[in-house]
Amino acid sequence: MTKPSTPRRWWATLGRVLAVGAVAVAVVVVIAWMIGIRVELDGGNLPRLAWYDEEAHFAALESDRAAQPIGAVRTTAAAIDRRPETLWPAFRGEARDGTYNHGIRTDWPDDGLPLLWHQPIGGGYASFVAADDRLFTIEQRRDREVVTAYDSATGRELWAHGWETLFEEIMGGDGPRATPTWDDGRLFALGAAGELRALDAATGELRWRTNILADAGATNLQWAMAASPLVVDGLVVVLPGGGNGRSVAAYDAHTGDIVWTALSDVQGYAAPMLVELAGVRQILVVTASRAAGLTVEDGTLLWEYPWVTSTGPPNISMPVVIGGDRLFLSAGYGHGGALIDIAETGGRLSARERWRTIRMKNRFSTSVLYEGHLYGLDESILACIDAETGDLAWKGGRYGHGQLLLADGHLVVLTERGDVVLVRATPDRHEELARFAAIRGKTWNTPTIVDGRLFVRNTTEMAAFDIAP
Repeated sequence: MTKPSTPRRWWATLGRVLAVGAVAVAVVVVIAWMIGIRVELDGGNLPRLAWYDEEAHFAALESDRAAQPIGAVRTTAAAIDRRPETLWPAFRGEARDGTYNHGIRTDWPDDGLPLLWHQPIGGGYASFVAADDRLFTIEQRRDREVVTAYDSATGRELWAHGWETLFEEIMGGDGPRATPTWDDGRLFALGAAGELRALDAATGELRWRTNILADAGATNLQWAMAASPLVVDGLVVVLPGGGNGRSVAAYDAHTGDIVWTALSDVQGYAAPMLVELAGVRQILVVTASRAAGLTVEDGTLLWEYPWVTSTGPPNISMPVVIGGDRLFLSAGYGHGGALIDIAETGGRLSARERWRTIRMKNRFSTSVLYEGHLYGLDESILACIDAETGDLAWKGGRYGHGQLLLADGHLVVLTERGDVVLVRATPDRHEELARFAAIRGKTWNTPTIVDGRLFVRNTTEMAAFDIAP
């Protein structure tokens, strides 16, 4: 019998080695999965190992809430604090500009701001809104999207209202994305799959519900519904992205009936805003293909400007209004930013680009404006540019794809890994003043500042810190 040739024996041996190696790798992967080790993607789509035991997390969450019996802590109107600094009713604040217009503490202790409370929370990337001494958000708890209300002073859960939905996405992660909106004692919450609900903010009782994707005949985005509802003049404005003039929809805030629809664009991830440009009060939207101004009463198109992120997902970053007739648009994935002039000519509004830059590429976050300069994350690095010219003032400080707010002449940055950082808002240089670890894990949720308290959350943890001056 002829022996196999040397090359054949070599290939056979290599095959056995590869087979054994494949089995070994599979065993390691299974064991890692069983003990809670996961591969997750950061904002730059780079893989990293993370420890997450889903069952243990939800068991801890449920145990924590069971120890906090649901019920109202404050029941009388006299007990509710109505000062302006106690209200943060919408995503990124009342004006949706990421600005806390009150004083904060800027001499942070070496070990960080004083911790007020810390506890587990469900998944998703929504932020907190605040009113009447309460925090509101939406989170994923097992197979349910749950809108929740917490006592802002203690973190105690006051009520929870949920429904069966689980949006899963391997790159971005599971759970709802859109921050709820508070208005006049009502809460409007949008789930990842288009479920829109109006709730009593005091009790969590359902007022009405609909599904904006079904109403518009639209399909969901790859990373789900993320545009927080806008409430204006008794309307709830959302972006379902339907064709045939149903890309933007306005619902009656009291009944849930559709009042008007507009445009036929694929939706983006940026939330609609109420602004005044060129002296005209209007709704500012950013779809997958353009920025546009719409009339509040019926959605009539006032002006438009093409804005397409061709190498990434539809537009995510919010516009930044500068003065009374300009706005800054930005996008990541190599796109950059642009300053747009809105002007009235012959009774009509028009948009014209003033300058464009690659020095400010906001991917998941949005820049803030302070004393003529824009501060934001150029992809994952903090940068400052001149709002008049677009020129770069400085770039420095790697914070990942986190989020930031402007407060008292400073930037409060929540990094992608859960650190809170204080940076002076000055065009002179990057000046980091303080930093501490606030929560653990991937953090894409925008922070909230209310009445001298800083509230942060991510997909597993939530915490409150004293930032009062």
